[in-house]
Amino acid sequence: MRSFSDLKPQPLWSYFSDILKIPRPSKDEGKIIAWLLDFAARQGLAARKDEAGNVLIAKPAFPGKEKVPVVVLQTHLDMVCEKNSDKVFDFTTDPIEGVIGEEWVSANGTTLGADDGIGIAAQLAVLTARDIAHGPVECLFTVDEETGLTGANALQPGFFSGKILLNLDSEDEGEIFIGCAGGIDTVAEFKYQEEAVPAGDLGLQLSVSGLTGGHSGDDIHKGLGNANKILARFLRSAQARYGISLARFDGGNLRNAIAREARVDITVPARLKSLLTADFEAYTALVKFEFEKTEPGLTLGVETIPTPAAVIDKSTQSRLLHALVAAPHGVLEWSTRMPGMVETSTNLASVKCPGNGLIVVTTSQRSEIDSRKNMAAAMIESVFELAGATVTHSDGYPGWAPDPDSQILKVAVASYRQLFHTEPVVRSIHAGLECGLFLEKYPGLDMISIGPTIKGAHSPGERINIETTEKFWKHLVDILEKVK
Repeated sequence: MRSFSDLKPQPLWSYFSDILKIPRPSKDEGKIIAWLLDFAARQGLAARKDEAGNVLIAKPAFPGKEKVPVVVLQTHLDMVCEKNSDKVFDFTTDPIEGVIGEEWVSANGTTLGADDGIGIAAQLAVLTARDIAHGPVECLFTVDEETGLTGANALQPGFFSGKILLNLDSEDEGEIFIGCAGGIDTVAEFKYQEEAVPAGDLGLQLSVSGLTGGHSGDDIHKGLGNANKILARFLRSAQARYGISLARFDGGNLRNAIAREARVDITVPARLKSLLTADFEAYTALVKFEFEKTEPGLTLGVETIPTPAAVIDKSTQSRLLHALVAAPHGVLEWSTRMPGMVETSTNLASVKCPGNGLIVVTTSQRSEIDSRKNMAAAMIESVFELAGATVTHSDGYPGWAPDPDSQILKVAVASYRQLFHTEPVVRSIHAGLECGLFLEKYPGLDMISIGPTIKGAHSPGERINIETTEKFWKHLVDILEKVK
């Protein structure tokens, strides 16, 4: 069985192995921050941390390259913490268990954190390299990118000095990104009254699992299943046909991940239990047929559970289920500016019953055009307000408008062409990057985003391709050496 020390390039993979051992959930990056500051001290490199927790480590130029412009290498420290439901794991204490295959590195039942751990590893490898003829380098590590872009939002002008920035948070080797979508979160809250379980009702749990999940930006166009939508569709029909009562809905998790799993606790009149079960089995076959090309692992389950102590009042239940079925999920508009790219989308991320008579539905909207991002948020707001929910929006974040005349883009394209004898794809990405926020604080910043190939980000299926990681490293080094 191979170890990280067997992979090329070194020391990038060894640093990645070190990073896997350091817990770094969003909003809890203290351990990795302390590790980085200690790393800088051991390497004799200047480092500082701002009030938000962002870290900057600077490395002087290679001899003779002192007059080359400063280049900023940027990544985020946090990772999406998703695991399979049967995996016992604590992201605040446990190290990620890396699994090295022939072509891919993955994790054992959890997200790997290659998003953006591999970018951090590349920064560390640059900071310790003695044979890269680069100009002055500043490595910027931001906090809480995944759940709020908190670090980028809090970044103050003057924290770094470079006018060229390489974002190392992309997931498609051979593609150079020069723009990204902006985003906003829309949250709907339903208040309900607990009611007694109808006399003669029995408890059932319905579940959806085995979906691919993935990034709500990068993967939204792939026709993947959404566990919340799949369950809500059946429940809406079942409340009319069988008089079910909903006790709990627990679907999805993170706002920027497509819901992979969902389960609901319901009650049903005892005399109708077998009919509902048969109907759910027929629905299972129907949904599996619908998703047979994109979700081969899809599983729907039904099992008897103890009768719940109480259920949600019928009015709220009906309004919730109608809203979940009506709320759009997926691509809303394709780009007319960059053919083949999603312009506007929405993700029905999670449905939770945290207690205290509250149901919380979290959604996320993205667009390369701010007005359409706001339109998508208004669409979601309208659906849930009509259903009687209270709706709020996050502050959102701006998109990053493409600049085809970027000087660092020209360097990167020429470098890729020379190294690999093929043309890279230059495009915008539907996922959110921190670059738009950087532009607000540092107008005129010249930026691109690159990275190796990562599949299944934000899901336990996350994996990073070994061959493309080596290509990503060679490309990064060559760009640094070619900046004049």
